[in-house]
Amino acid sequence: MRTNDSSRNAGRGLLQVAGAAALVLVLAVLVLAAQGGAPAQAKPLKIGIIGSGRQGGTLGELWAKAGHEILFSSRHPEELKSLVDRVGPKAKAGTPAEAAKFGDVVLVSVPYAALPQVGKDYARELKGKIVLDTCNPSARRDGPMAEEALAKGTGVASAEFLPGVRLVRAFNAINFKVLASEAHRQGEKVGIPIAAEDKEALAVASRLVVDAGYDPVVVGGLARAKDFDSGSSVYVKVLTARELRERLGLVQPPR
Repeated sequence: MRTNDSSRNAGRGLLQVAGAAALVLVLAVLVLAAQGGAPAQAKPLKIGIIGSGRQGGTLGELWAKAGHEILFSSRHPEELKSLVDRVGPKAKAGTPAEAAKFGDVVLVSVPYAALPQVGKDYARELKGKIVLDTCNPSARRDGPMAEEALAKGTGVASAEFLPGVRLVRAFNAINFKVLASEAHRQGEKVGIPIAAEDKEALAVASRLVVDAGYDPVVVGGLARAKDFDSGSSVYVKVLTARELRERLGLVQPPR
């Protein structure tokens, strides 16, 4: 009986130790999340990029350096060989349809006039996925549809062109040269405004902003994305997250 009692007591002790260890782990994760961090073991994402030009190419390279898998796309994937070779083993090339299917997250970085066609052509592949939209309307390049998009707000307009996705407006308010040169800089990092309706999509986008070397600033829902459209007071301005919040009237980070 003493042996059984000892076994029970030992088992009870092991359970208590295991429970305490699990509680410490949970608390550590919660503290890290509260500080805006991510667990060190966060699983790398597969990211499909539709539009692998200056903005899309730069972001893909930054994310590959952070450990994510990247599929750059073009209607002529062979033309992306030099980009893929430069980025390294985390990158490969394919068609836009393949990028849309491949990605846990999909970045769309195309001329704005092409966005409606992207929404139509890849609706099935993109349905339900987190999609980051960097596209900026330009009346001179894109015609009247750009003027209409800017009038209603690009976040609202893009959601109409990309139905069924979990849309995040992101990385549209920073020049690609700055995007490359200011990543992971010392001191206060440059802020990247983002907007979305979906909280999980915002969390994933925030992680990708951090992984690219920047500081995410959640502005609000897609209607608020108008606050950082082209022509706004923060568009292509190199501002820290603190300065960005002040200029947009976001004194404290949204909770």
